[in-house]
Amino acid sequence: MQNVLHLDPEARDLFLEARAAAERPLSPLAERDRQIFVLRLERWFQNLVDGLRPVYGRRPDFRTFVVGLCREMAEAYAQRPEALKELDLERDLTPDWFQRESMLGYVFYVDRFAGTLRGVRDRLDYLTELGATYLHLMSTLEAREGPNDGGYAIRDYRQIEPALGDRDDLQETCTVLREKGVSVCIDLVLNHCADQHDWARRALAGEQRYQDYFYMYEDRGAPDAYERTLPEIFPDMAPGSFTYQPEIDRWVWTTFHEYQWDLNWSNPQVFLEIVRSMLDLANLGVEVFRLDAVAFLWKRVGTNCQNQPEVHDLLQGLRACSKIATPAVAHKAEAIVSPDDLIHYFGTGRRYGKVSNIAYHNSLMVQFWSALASRDTRLMTHTLREFPRTPTSIAWGTYVRGHDDIGWAITDQDASAVGLDAHAHRAFLSDFYSGRFPGSHARGRVFGFNPRTQDRRISGTTASLAGLEKALETGDERLVALSIERILLGHALILGFGGIPLLYMGDELGMRNDYGYEHEPHELGDNRWMHRPRMDWRAAELRDREGTVEERLFHGVRRMVRARSRTPHLHASYATDVLDIGHPHVFAYARPHPLGTMVALLNFSEQVQTVNADVLTSYGIEQPYDQIQQTFVGVEGGVLTLTPYQRYWLI
Repeated sequence: MQNVLHLDPEARDLFLEARAAAERPLSPLAERDRQIFVLRLERWFQNLVDGLRPVYGRRPDFRTFVVGLCREMAEAYAQRPEALKELDLERDLTPDWFQRESMLGYVFYVDRFAGTLRGVRDRLDYLTELGATYLHLMSTLEAREGPNDGGYAIRDYRQIEPALGDRDDLQETCTVLREKGVSVCIDLVLNHCADQHDWARRALAGEQRYQDYFYMYEDRGAPDAYERTLPEIFPDMAPGSFTYQPEIDRWVWTTFHEYQWDLNWSNPQVFLEIVRSMLDLANLGVEVFRLDAVAFLWKRVGTNCQNQPEVHDLLQGLRACSKIATPAVAHKAEAIVSPDDLIHYFGTGRRYGKVSNIAYHNSLMVQFWSALASRDTRLMTHTLREFPRTPTSIAWGTYVRGHDDIGWAITDQDASAVGLDAHAHRAFLSDFYSGRFPGSHARGRVFGFNPRTQDRRISGTTASLAGLEKALETGDERLVALSIERILLGHALILGFGGIPLLYMGDELGMRNDYGYEHEPHELGDNRWMHRPRMDWRAAELRDREGTVEERLFHGVRRMVRARSRTPHLHASYATDVLDIGHPHVFAYARPHPLGTMVALLNFSEQVQTVNADVLTSYGIEQPYDQIQQTFVGVEGGVLTLTPYQRYWLI
C-alpha cells in the first residue's frame, strides 16, 4: 500500500482507482518494474490531477478520463525498452541533467543538415567535435504534402517524414546518439495539425467525433467575435484566423495557415491523443519534446487567445504524464511571448516549477540584436534586470537566432524607461537589419509586415545580420574581422548566460543567407528560407585551415564551448544577476556560485571600452582570470580594458 496521504481526498480516491486500472497492463512486467511505475504514479498523481481538474474537472466523465489515461500510461511503460527504463532511473537520480554546464544544443532541419536520419548518424563526428550534447532534429514527423509551414503542419504524429527515413531510423538514431551522450529533441506541434491528418479528413467526412477535435462554426458569429481581439500571425501571407470549408459548410479555426487546423483542447480526447503520440515517440528514444505553439492552446473570446491559464494547466498535465511513464523526457515550451507571460511556462503559484523544464529566452535574443545595432546596452540591461526570477529546476534555451524570423518584442514600458520610443526603436531595428539604415552592416529582409501596426520582423542568418556577408563582398579584412567578433560576441552571450545554449546549424561556420529560395516554388514568398540554408560541408572542411573565416569562427565557438564545460558557475540552477554598471556600451552580469562569482563583461561596440574594476572587486575578484582565454586579465589604474566586441567570463 503506497503512502498517499500527500494526495488531497478526491485525488486519493481517484488514485486508487487509477492504480487498479494500471495493474493489468503492468502484469507482464517484473515485480520491481511494476513497483517503480506505481511509485511514480503515486508521486506525480497530484500534479496530474491539479493540471487536468481545472480544465476537465466539471465534465461527468472526468474520473473515467483520468483512469483511462493512467491505464494508457501503464501500457506505454510496459512497452518501454529496457535501455530507456535504465535511462529513466538515471534521470530520477540526476534531475539536473539538462541544466549542466556541459550541455550544448545544435539545431537543424534533418534534410538540410544530412539528408536523412541515417545521414545524421554519419555526421556524428562533426557534432561531437563541436561539443553538441543535444540535437534538435527539425521537421522529423510526417507533414502534409504541398505547403506545410516548414514541416509544422503534421499529418501523422507517429510517423516519420518518408524522405528522412522511418520509425526504425529514428529509433536507431536516438540509440546511437544516446550511447554518445547526445539527447534527441523533436517537435511536437500542439496547437494544430494538418488538414490532411486523419482526424481532419474524418471531420470533413462528417464524423462528429472528429469534428469535436477542432473548432468549427456554422456561421461567422463566433469567428467575428473572436477576431475583434485576435492578432494576425502572418498578416501578409495568411490573413484572418478562420477558413471556410465548403464540404461541411463550417468555418474552421486556423490561427497560422488555412491548412493548419487548431485543435480543440477543451475536448479531453485531444489531450489523450497527444499523450499517446508523445509516449510512443518517447519509447523510440526521444528525450526532449519541443512543444510548438503552446501559447495558443486555449481560446477565450475578448482576449488575444494566447497565454490563457488553461494553457499552463494543460502543460502541467502533459509534464506529469511524462514524469509518470517516461521520466527521462524533458519538455521545452515554444512560447515566444512577453517576459510577464513567459514566466508562467515554468509555473508560478500553485504550478510553480511544474509546467515545462525548458523555455526559449526570446528576450535575450532580441536584446542582443538591439544592442548590437545601437551599440547601446542600456535597454538590454534594463529589460533583463526586470526579468522575473525562475524556479531553480528549469533551464532557459538561449539562442542568437532560430529557424523563424526575429520579431522586435520591445515593450513601450521598457523602451520609455531608458528614454526611447518603442515604435521608433523597433522601426530603427527593422531598417538596420534590412540594410536600409545608413551605415548598416546587415543583410536581412523584412518579414511579416503588418500594415495596421507598421511592425516589421526580420529574416537573415547570424552571419549576414552581423555583417559578414557584406564584409566579404568588400574584401575589407578589417570589416570581416569585426563581423567575426560580432558573431562570437553573440555566442559568448548565449553560452555564458546560463541555461542550454542552442546553436543554429551553420552559424559556427559563418554561413550566409541563401537566396535560392526565390527559385523554389514551395519556398517563394517566405523569405525565412534564406536563413535555413543547406549545410555547406565544403565550408566545414575549411574549419581547420588556419586563417579562414570558417576556422576563426568554428574554433572560436568551440573554445567557448569547452570553457563553458569547465565553468560550474554556468549550471542552469544558479541565477544570472544582470548588473547596471552605468556603462552604455558594455553588458555585464554575474553568476553567483559557492566557488565564487563569475562576472561576464561584453563590449557591444567596435570601439575600445574601459570598465571600472570595482565591479570585480565587489564580488571578491582581485586577480581576474578569463575562463574563455584561460589567462589572467590585467587591471591598470583601476580599470579593465575591452577591445572591440571583446567578451570576458571572469572568475
